[in-house]
Amino acid sequence: MRNRNVLISGASIAGPALAHWLGRHGFKPTVVELAPALRQGGQAVDFRGAAHLTVLDRMGLLPALRRVQTGGSPMRFVDERGRTLLRLPAEFAGGELEVLRGDPARVLYEHSAPHTEYLFDDSVTRLTETPSGVRVDFRSGPSRDFDLVIGADGLHSNVRRLAFGPEEEYVSHLGYYAATWQLPNDLGLRRGSVGYNAPGRLASVGADHRDPDRAGAFFVFASPQLSYDRHDPEQQKQLVDDAFSGLGWEVPRLLASLHRAPDLYFDSISRADVDTWSKGRVCLIGDAACGATIGGMGTGTAVVAAYVLAGELARAGGDHRTAFTRYENRLRTYAKGCQSGGDRTGKFLAPATATRIRIRNALLSRPLFLNGMLRLGEKVSTSVALPD
Repeated sequence: MRNRNVLISGASIAGPALAHWLGRHGFKPTVVELAPALRQGGQAVDFRGAAHLTVLDRMGLLPALRRVQTGGSPMRFVDERGRTLLRLPAEFAGGELEVLRGDPARVLYEHSAPHTEYLFDDSVTRLTETPSGVRVDFRSGPSRDFDLVIGADGLHSNVRRLAFGPEEEYVSHLGYYAATWQLPNDLGLRRGSVGYNAPGRLASVGADHRDPDRAGAFFVFASPQLSYDRHDPEQQKQLVDDAFSGLGWEVPRLLASLHRAPDLYFDSISRADVDTWSKGRVCLIGDAACGATIGGMGTGTAVVAAYVLAGELARAGGDHRTAFTRYENRLRTYAKGCQSGGDRTGKFLAPATATRIRIRNALLSRPLFLNGMLRLGEKVSTSVALPD
């Protein structure tokens, strides 16, 4: 078999999933990850529809993930005095299987580790394609030669930047930012989340299903594209503080916890659009190719894409040109359909005006409308024919 030595950048979901399948097909995957270790915890992610669950089942991961599932996260929206305006059931956001992001990452790492080399606390700094492979320079380790390189490193993909061009050519800002952090469960939440809206803003907090003393904050706000240091959490905390300053409900208490929080996830709600997912011996997968920050079914799409890409490489005997083309042809329409949900996420979570907030609450209070939205999500998530 040709092109057996494959470098994968990114050890979140798509990277270890691809390493798992490549190893089963006889390839030699190496995964490089910027973080010093696997990221733990994180926000809840969901799998929904036959495609997601079928791939997890074929990987043998469903039992392990069901043991750590959250049971879903019902959502409640309140006014400034804490009175309930809207309730959404657990399956609205949680799909058929909801877990914390760190759990599938850990399970996928454990399943792929026996046949995968993992390089933590390192990253790719340069890619040079040669007639027989790709010369890869690393930030810390020595340069190495690989047959193929796969960018599974998310919306802000380093591999995409090095091989395809600057991020601004492929990533579009959708008008919102999101922030999450951990805090004590001072509100005594038991399950799910409760949120408060002001025009263009959502402040919410949800219970930790494992530790009743912990909770997670989730803030969303509308904003033009901001210029900030992605590696400076204190600057990012100040941006969140400025956006929510002066709001009522529990917002002051939540903002106070933000400044004490050791961990913060902060990013724009954006969408990646790449005309062609491969360039020579380099290919993109998951959010790097066709992602959305929130609401684009990115986790489920990543495991489906990993299954298809590895399978096509095996079917083509390692012929990357044939495999990359088949992979993209099979998945592009499906991935774009899943991604489109991310375009609506910010507007749904933080409507721009008080009138739009009232309209959203009124519509989703109607069972017929709510069930229609659930069926639409299920239809999108099952709209791909999986090869065996």
